[in-house]
Amino acid sequence: MVSVSSEPIMPTALKVLIAGGFGVGKTTMVAAVSEVPPLETEERMTEASYGVDDLSGVEGKASTTVAMDFGRITIAPELVLYLFGTPGQDRFWFMWDDLATGALGAVVLADTRRLEASFASIDFFEERGIPFAVGVNCFHGRRDCTAEQVRAALDLDPATPVVLCDVRDRASGKQVLLAVLEAARARAIAHRAAARRPATSLLAPG
Repeated sequence: MVSVSSEPIMPTALKVLIAGGFGVGKTTMVAAVSEVPPLETEERMTEASYGVDDLSGVEGKASTTVAMDFGRITIAPELVLYLFGTPGQDRFWFMWDDLATGALGAVVLADTRRLEASFASIDFFEERGIPFAVGVNCFHGRRDCTAEQVRAALDLDPATPVVLCDVRDRASGKQVLLAVLEAARARAIAHRAAARRPATSLLAPG
């Protein structure tokens, strides 16, 4: 008879960043999907931020992340994601390199009312070779653009997933995270395939 081990399965823990422009919904997404009370570093915005932070399109925003948000979600018994929400303002970008260390991948949240706010995050992950998925946050259920229209506007690689979502909804946010895992998996497969290819000689035959 085959014995079955009673030892619990130790889950693999992976780090995923939640990034994007100022006020796009990063803190909301972490709070919505996290299975533990999220760690938030939200502070009230003061007069000192006016003229420094770009409030275009989010004039009603009263608080902001000044360090990071943190949450956790179990995707499967053997897989746990640790989520790190990045600050969106330019003045806190010095933290991004530290937060990105060891990350499997990232979510770039986008707001179709101001897509230009997503370019800096996209450039950051592309330059570092970190796989990512774009989550188009459909505020108040509005879907003004299709995923393909967003892909074209952001000039994304065809392999980069684009998911229309509502970051207030846990199931919707989880779909974006699954897209990140798929992007990371595809990147790893491509790298392994490239490593198996024989090196091409730089010298012409003869």
